Amino acid sequence: MSQHTQALTGFLAGLAYEQIPDAVLARTEDLFLDWLGSALASAGSHPIPLFERYAQRMGPAEGSARIFVNGKSSSAYFAALVNGASSHLVEQDDLHNSSVLHPATVVFPAALAAAQDLGKSGRDLLVAAVAGYEAGIRIGEFLGRSHYRIFHTTATVGTLGAAVAVGKLMDFDQQQFTHLLGSAGTQAAGLWEFLRDAADSKQLHTAKAAADGLLAAYLTKDGLTGAQNILEGEQGMAAGMSNDADPSRLSDRLGSRWALAETSFKFHASCRHTHPAADALLDLMQRENLTAENIASVTAHVHQGAIDVLGRVVVPQTVHQAKFSMGTVLGLIALYGKAGLSEFHSHALSDPRVGLFREKVSMLLDPEVDGAYPARWLGRVEVTTTDGRILHGAIDEPKGDPGNTLSRAELEDKFRRLLQFSGSRSDDEAGVLIDKVWRLRGLERLDELA
Repeated sequence: MSQHTQALTGFLAGLAYEQIPDAVLARTEDLFLDWLGSALASAGSHPIPLFERYAQRMGPAEGSARIFVNGKSSSAYFAALVNGASSHLVEQDDLHNSSVLHPATVVFPAALAAAQDLGKSGRDLLVAAVAGYEAGIRIGEFLGRSHYRIFHTTATVGTLGAAVAVGKLMDFDQQQFTHLLGSAGTQAAGLWEFLRDAADSKQLHTAKAAADGLLAAYLTKDGLTGAQNILEGEQGMAAGMSNDADPSRLSDRLGSRWALAETSFKFHASCRHTHPAADALLDLMQRENLTAENIASVTAHVHQGAIDVLGRVVVPQTVHQAKFSMGTVLGLIALYGKAGLSEFHSHALSDPRVGLFREKVSMLLDPEVDGAYPARWLGRVEVTTTDGRILHGAIDEPKGDPGNTLSRAELEDKFRRLLQFSGSRSDDEAGVLIDKVWRLRGLERLDELA
């Protein structure tokens, strides 16, 4: 095992509630509420009922953990599976920039299901989540940009982040964390090819990452061994899944740099790669008092990762695929001033003006934007107006980034809107859940969240 992996597993084993700054604990509560809203927002939407039916068919009739979209109980494994799928459908879950990882949708389903199964407290859940975020983010950064071009990092790295969170609930020592990473890493999978076909694989990715991470932890607890150098070994993850891996990222400022606090909230209900350009276009249109009819063309200046992911979607066939179409997102921004859940479901595919605007949009690889990525996601657009003017818009921190974050009031508003969208809970019930999340540190058991 290398010194970097050893430093990471040592940090995870020694992490205690008292070591975590209050601001990081508060941020974890913010992220948990945001995750819970995303999980509940997908109730009844394809393909989540398929996962629910699978859990009902293959899992126990009832169990110790809760499936949020339908309120039923199941085993921790199947609760993690369904909750992992449901929280990644509406594209409103968080993202960490430099790792290009959506931590919440894999860490919280596994950690919460295990915490309910093991009778753990709100404090225990927070520590587990911090451990999962800190490990997952660093492993994502370690695997680098080349990994993300082919592999959906939230699926691959997410398996390890989920496993670490559950391992922390089980009080693993350093040797157990080493085995755990081996068993989680050997299961890591998830390819981007699904985007070309508007397939449902993205939800399968996060479902399996959460459930397989939990599986690895429970088996490690009982003595299953795993590869000792799964990250950096000659036949490990970096060897098979990356050509620019940087092992030093695994141990980067452990205990002083809290990577969880760098995580961004999603403001628009679309792929995060569209957000910088969306914010830049909206800012430009407001500044110049433009309407969609005034715009002849838009060039979004982007990083290569945006082209790799968004370039696969030419004419979206489903609402979910539309969220990976730069032209569709910018069309909604230009025509409706926002790209939220209601705009996508009511207008993205049915409003012919959105389709016409999509044809005006192109993406261009920009050296400045690409050089800043993935640490910073810059928004740059060039707009040609119908009267021949060429205008430029620029945003350095999209809405939701740590430097332009959502307040608790904004997070509460987003949470209520997510639940209203699916109708999964009343506004009063939403208020009760919000109150419980803000009191998470004082909850002795997590059954109350049901």
